[in-house]
Amino acid sequence: MKILYLETSSKNCSVAVSDNGKLLCLCEEVSENYKQSESLHTFVEWALEGAGISMKEIEAVSLGKGPGSYTGLRIGAASAKGFCYGLKIPLVAVNSLESMIEPFLGNNYDFIVPLIDARRMEVYTAVYDGETGMEISETEAKILDEHSFEEFRNKKVIFVGDGAEKAREILNLPDAEFRKDIYPSAQYLIKKTLEKLNNKELEDIAYFEPFYLKDFHGVKKKKSEE
Repeated sequence: MKILYLETSSKNCSVAVSDNGKLLCLCEEVSENYKQSESLHTFVEWALEGAGISMKEIEAVSLGKGPGSYTGLRIGAASAKGFCYGLKIPLVAVNSLESMIEPFLGNNYDFIVPLIDARRMEVYTAVYDGETGMEISETEAKILDEHSFEEFRNKKVIFVGDGAEKAREILNLPDAEFRKDIYPSAQYLIKKTLEKLNNKELEDIAYFEPFYLKDFHGVKKKKSEE
């Protein structure tokens, strides 16, 4: 089964193509300026070309559904839904935090904790078992302080994501590991996507919305004085 993967929830605009669970091509770039709007469709073209297949051969689309950048998620969701409508193929959505833990599973960590930088001292996070990848605590928007995650003081834990640097500075966990260079990546959506396809866990394309986790807060316009 040939699947297209889109991950646009972070500074990493990431596209991958797989066939029968094997990664054929990956195109991605981390940019501080969030280049999803200008890069996503180019990356799709490049990934398909690199995989040696055409768009009409794609049999499903998988999307990293968030949490993360509101704008990035909107762009990814709109593209994924458009592809699925046009090709009449199913849409699968995977929590973007789950793609961040994949490279660290089975490396003798007790827990893997992805941290996506939100505003100020806030992060989007969840806790996963380091061996099985099973979710230990569900995704939440969490404000960090010196007492956060103190239950892992005597555990082997790694914090991954662009929120890891501010976590290192404030958490009282001297033995923990921190990797700030980790972003959600389309290549790590493959395993979970195949599980969801096998279990018929498909999205309703008409009503699907990304996992924003929080309401979007734009700049409020001041009311004109009467």
